[in-house]
Amino acid sequence: MKTKRLWYGFIAVMVLSFAVLLYFGREIYREKPPIPDQIITTSGEVIVSGQDIKDGQNVWQSIGGQEVGSIWGHGAYQAPDWTADWLHREAVFLLDYWGNAEFDHDYKDLNNEQKGMLEARLQKEMRTNTYDVGSSNLVISDLRAKAFKAIGDHFTGVFMDGEAQAHLREAYAIPVNTVKDQERMDKMNAFFFWATWATVTNRPGQEITYTNNWPAEELVGNRPTSSLLLWTGFSVIILLAGIGWMGWFYASNRGKEEHNDMPLENPVMGSKMFPSMKATLKYFWVVTLLMLVQITAGVITAHYGVEGSAFYGIPLDQWLPYSVTRTWHVQIGIFWIATSWLATGLFFAPAIAGKEPKYQKLGVNVLFLSLLVIVVGSIVGQWMGIMQKLGYAENFWFGHQGYEYVDLGRFWQIFLFAGLFIWLGLMARALLPALRARTENRNLLIMFLIASLAIASFYGAGLMWGQQTHLAIAEYWRWWVVHLWVEGFFEVFATVIIAFLFVRMKLLGAQIATTTVIFSTIIFLSGGILGTFHHLYFSGTPVAVLALGASFSALEVVPLVFMGFEAYHNINLTKSGKWIEDYKWPIYCFVAVAFWNFLGAGIFGFLINPPVALYYMQGLNTTAVHGHTALFGVYGFLGIGLMLFVLRDMDLTVKWKDGPIKFAFWSINIGLLLMVLISVLPIGLAQTWASVKVGLWYARSAEFMQQDYISTLKWMRVFGDTIFAAGMFVLAYHIFGLKFGWTIEKKK
Repeated sequence: MKTKRLWYGFIAVMVLSFAVLLYFGREIYREKPPIPDQIITTSGEVIVSGQDIKDGQNVWQSIGGQEVGSIWGHGAYQAPDWTADWLHREAVFLLDYWGNAEFDHDYKDLNNEQKGMLEARLQKEMRTNTYDVGSSNLVISDLRAKAFKAIGDHFTGVFMDGEAQAHLREAYAIPVNTVKDQERMDKMNAFFFWATWATVTNRPGQEITYTNNWPAEELVGNRPTSSLLLWTGFSVIILLAGIGWMGWFYASNRGKEEHNDMPLENPVMGSKMFPSMKATLKYFWVVTLLMLVQITAGVITAHYGVEGSAFYGIPLDQWLPYSVTRTWHVQIGIFWIATSWLATGLFFAPAIAGKEPKYQKLGVNVLFLSLLVIVVGSIVGQWMGIMQKLGYAENFWFGHQGYEYVDLGRFWQIFLFAGLFIWLGLMARALLPALRARTENRNLLIMFLIASLAIASFYGAGLMWGQQTHLAIAEYWRWWVVHLWVEGFFEVFATVIIAFLFVRMKLLGAQIATTTVIFSTIIFLSGGILGTFHHLYFSGTPVAVLALGASFSALEVVPLVFMGFEAYHNINLTKSGKWIEDYKWPIYCFVAVAFWNFLGAGIFGFLINPPVALYYMQGLNTTAVHGHTALFGVYGFLGIGLMLFVLRDMDLTVKWKDGPIKFAFWSINIGLLLMVLISVLPIGLAQTWASVKVGLWYARSAEFMQQDYISTLKWMRVFGDTIFAAGMFVLAYHIFGLKFGWTIEKKK
């Protein structure tokens, strides 16, 4: 396959995909659910203002936002989805009011004919769009205003100190007085009402709501739309066609692979170790410590699922609420994975060029200190925000933005963005001599720089929303960061650097590595860029977003079906020469990446990605299954594998003890698998049944989640978590032992 032709394909995919992504981003801006200037009753009473809704969104963000339950299905799973919960409570309030007024009974005690009559009235009441474009006011009935007050009182009790809601606070892991004063609570209720209004109100001139009839709620007529069913079927067809094409491609190119003679000795043995390369060691020590902190935060977070306000009797939620520990668990995971990958680039860039630019070590050290400040500053700020010690603006800049995966305050985001460009500069100046040399590696180096530029640039999408940006717009840009930055271009970077490692050791020819990397990138980004939309089916977006997301997210799965080829190739590498055994465990980490790519990103990803599946599963533990197995299984193991490769190359004269790293590798994999298969997945499937049969509100309710068998499944997670944590602590023991000698075999 000609490299020039592949470059044309890469450019075409990038240009066309981003053109479509930006065009329909504009459509999201244009068709987002409107925020009214005022919500008023038919009798003229002003209920809340548009500014109250915007301020209420900021209050919600300050208490943890998507780390405390979810809105439109995005967020944490311990507490309810607040839009689904409010919607059901409001529907029942109206039905009970009419039932008692006309039949002297609550809705549940009426006969089917009476229920049907009231449900038809309810759907007319709630689904009719009464937003007036001319005045920018939303008009609701006086009865619905009463419902607003009643549901608002209930939510106030949950988030403040209501006695009647004490059992719910325990179930939801929400501390007493999470919101400190009534004014802030009233504003947050205004935001919850507006976000719920968008889920049940039909778009102008259409028979679907702003959230494409999500969440499922039979009482108000929220059912899967015909377009949702159509595009689900189409996504399956695309998946099958893509698998067929990839199978044909693999079969037709098997005989064209370049075969290298295995070197008798390690080609990189004796390579010069530049000062800046040695300076990256401290990055990996910090990575290791952050892994342990993340695991500790994860253990506490998981335990809140069975003991909502305490940790084995200790009232920990007074100092470290669930929203704090979950924020740290997610955020620190991204920090250590990204740091490992960035440090790997800094280590290998001078090695590839064969020389070190002036002041490169100083740059590496300055960047290290910057990363430390960002990590410590952001987690302290998040704690202060959630503990309600910051105002609206201060929280946005230094506290908790409330958006999962990008929770850190705007100041820390800008700081990190600048740090990424410092990293890019260090990478570019180290690689430029190799680029000028015009060796056979040149195309691979160009892709390396493109991936590095993308990593630095695409984090900037997280700066595209402001303090009071519309939720649908913020979600659009947030998924640019999560899907394109974390899941997209970091994977491209990893693909390139792994190819470099194998070319450097002469296990792979430069030409075949180049064509494989560019082709893999084309295939991955063909589905991955527009596949971003599969996160936005129900986030206040038009139907076209659903169609594109369904189609292209199916293509994301196609290359993952063939991960077995990559795993088989990597396992064979470990058996192909005596000196390769020194790299056994780093390479085995890449084998684990292939396995988890297939299972976590492929099977568990496609389990929830088709529109009709996600309609019922969004916001359930099935999402957590995909999140854990894809984020840690793929990107975490990539980070660990790259770290072990660097640590191996730092001193090739020593032999590692096999026992600790072997135990760590298998414990981490087995623990992760057990965590998912015996706990999180069964809970998610049970919730899916409840969501289909009754509704999302029930699947996320305390009533359902506190059942004995669900509690037992939560406790069973201890087995997998314990094995996983043991593996991670032994991995840390191995890494620090390489410096202090306890995991290195002594020379005889």
